[in-house]
Amino acid sequence: MPSGRFSLWIAWRYLFAKKSHNAINILTAISAATIAVGTAALVCVLSVMNGFEGLVESMFSAFDAELRIESAEGKRIAQCDTLIQNLKKIDGIAIISPTIEETALLKYDERQEPAILKGVSEDYEQLTDIRSIIVDGTYRVKSNQTQWVILGAGLQIKLGLLQQFGAPLTIYCPRRQGRLNTLRPEQSFNQAGVLMSGSFSVQQTSYDDRYALISIDLARDIFEYDSTEVTALEIRLRPGTALTATQSKIRQSIGENYKVLNRYEQQSDFFRIMKIEKWLTFLLLSFILLIATFNVIGSLSMLRIEKTPDTATLRFLGAPPQTIRRIFIYEGWLITLLGAGAGIVLGIIVCLIQQHFGIITYGNSEMFIEQAYPVDIRFVDMIATAALVAVLGFLSSLAANSQTKK
Repeated sequence: MPSGRFSLWIAWRYLFAKKSHNAINILTAISAATIAVGTAALVCVLSVMNGFEGLVESMFSAFDAELRIESAEGKRIAQCDTLIQNLKKIDGIAIISPTIEETALLKYDERQEPAILKGVSEDYEQLTDIRSIIVDGTYRVKSNQTQWVILGAGLQIKLGLLQQFGAPLTIYCPRRQGRLNTLRPEQSFNQAGVLMSGSFSVQQTSYDDRYALISIDLARDIFEYDSTEVTALEIRLRPGTALTATQSKIRQSIGENYKVLNRYEQQSDFFRIMKIEKWLTFLLLSFILLIATFNVIGSLSMLRIEKTPDTATLRFLGAPPQTIRRIFIYEGWLITLLGAGAGIVLGIIVCLIQQHFGIITYGNSEMFIEQAYPVDIRFVDMIATAALVAVLGFLSSLAANSQTKK
């Protein structure tokens, strides 16, 4: 039998064999249980953070399109009709919707608030799931000759428009051309009157406190865009279409003068922060697991003292010192892996219970979209957790044996 396999076999026998001192069994069980609890906690925390990431992504998807085309230089896209014709030749694209985004001032009664006005076309509600996040009123930006506005929930509160649908608002934005009239400054601004039809909530202040939706026709009038100018083209794909492959085709078709952004890239800063938070949490919990693996050092030290007669016998039979040392390294590693395996199984069970029954809740359902903590179990997290515990267990086993050797 090879030396490595022999050491592993002996370590496996030692793991489950009855010890002469019951304290060693208890300490070994405590070591494995501590690692299991730490591993389960890491699995649960990472899964909950994945769940929140998915929840936020679903909220953004109600407002952001699957793909968004912007100009690589400057803000405006000129000759958008030609660009749209080229895009229609690409398979998998269901809807192409032009949009205009500019900053303006909204005024209601004596209150004024700056806002980002997004001019959308009639098919915008088919492009996104905007109706799913309407919290008050209805989705309507234009009916016959009447212009309507849909405010973010935070913007609605700032303007004092709670449940005052049909209330008149005035939009002000600077004229693109001409000089400022200091005597009559109001003539230096384009103005338009709109009625409030409702409000939406993405549960993100970057949208709820800043955005308002109007018709693209009104946006062209007040921001002085001609019929071929937009700030972005937003795209919805047909069901089953590969997002990454289609995004690559669009980039090849329209060239380097345009940026083609998916939802993650449209909110790159936000999702990058969430990723950093997740892996910082992983790092912090790694230190807790590191402390948990220190229990293995004590367990191995006591086991080595008890097995002194056995190791002496192995030496008389010709086993080299490194084979005997390897036995206890494997022993510590097996204790760690046993705890890690139990912890991963326990963590997955807890996550599945939460996922299906929503036992642990937060906040008030009237204030949040979901009351139960969201959970998303990902295979890559399980692999990372198992690898981390295996490495920590191996290092603690080496430390225990080097300490005993001294």
